[in-house]
Amino acid sequence: MLRKKYAWAICYGILLTAFTVYVALDTFVIRRSYAVVEDSAAQPVPTAVSSETGAESAAEQSTAEPAEASAEEPAASEEASEPVITGSSYSDENITITITEYREHDTSIYVADVIVSSAEYLKTAFAENTYGRNVTAKTSEIADSVGAILAINGDYYGAQESGYVLRNSVLYRADAARSQEDLVIYADGTFEIITESAVTAETLLAQGAAQILSFGPALVENGIISVTSDDEVGKAKTSNPRTAIGVVDDLHYLLVVSDGRTEESAGLTLYELAEFMQSLGAETAYNLDGGGSSTMVFNGVVVNNPTSSGRTIKERSVSDIVYIGY
Repeated sequence: MLRKKYAWAICYGILLTAFTVYVALDTFVIRRSYAVVEDSAAQPVPTAVSSETGAESAAEQSTAEPAEASAEEPAASEEASEPVITGSSYSDENITITITEYREHDTSIYVADVIVSSAEYLKTAFAENTYGRNVTAKTSEIADSVGAILAINGDYYGAQESGYVLRNSVLYRADAARSQEDLVIYADGTFEIITESAVTAETLLAQGAAQILSFGPALVENGIISVTSDDEVGKAKTSNPRTAIGVVDDLHYLLVVSDGRTEESAGLTLYELAEFMQSLGAETAYNLDGGGSSTMVFNGVVVNNPTSSGRTIKERSVSDIVYIGY
């Protein structure tokens, strides 16, 4: 009699547990591929997709043959030959990269100072060239797959169900996340901080946006620090490994990664990161995915000491990267 009385509660508990397990697996484990980028190095035709279900058609459009260039349009830059490469620098006729290690706040910070002749060399790439959910790879692996000279982890779009995803002029996700602050990188290489609730992804694409990174917050705007020591994003008040990107002036960028969570490096707060970016001359700077994701790769070598727990130094798999390359 007692078993019958509580049978419904037992069944409900089993169903609730099964549902909870499924949601967890769907969020963090089950792979869902929505679109494959056939040639991530190619400059795609600008394309808009309003939802994940339409992402597959975006990939098909992005790999279509480009229209024939008019006589007035400049030819695409040819890949440079015979670059000068050292352990901390790269230089050719289009790209100059200098990597410097700083020591601030009891933390090692790695700064890649980048000057390019065209914004076409500032790119993004997906893990396995695939836009989807739980499709991940190490930053170094993604960098290798696209021939990146320099790469940092991106915004880990795959961990979110909403938030704009615009990469290399293709719009994969246009679902706005409330109060989300994004970095827009336009085709001419300029940066802008926007709030998704204030402007649609389609509008930004039409205005010439090439990349939208959706993590945040903005660290520096117009040369002024835009966070305070009281601001929080997750564990923002806690010192952590960090990743950031900034612009100094036309086609002059800063890609920055800090260590953290180890005896050798405490890590940075958001405000400390903002102060540091400002000190480097950043006019606009933006916080990317940090913690165990924070990784910088230069010429196939991991520059920093990525860690999730602080006990072991190893890369975490991520959804995407920002990189410099051809």
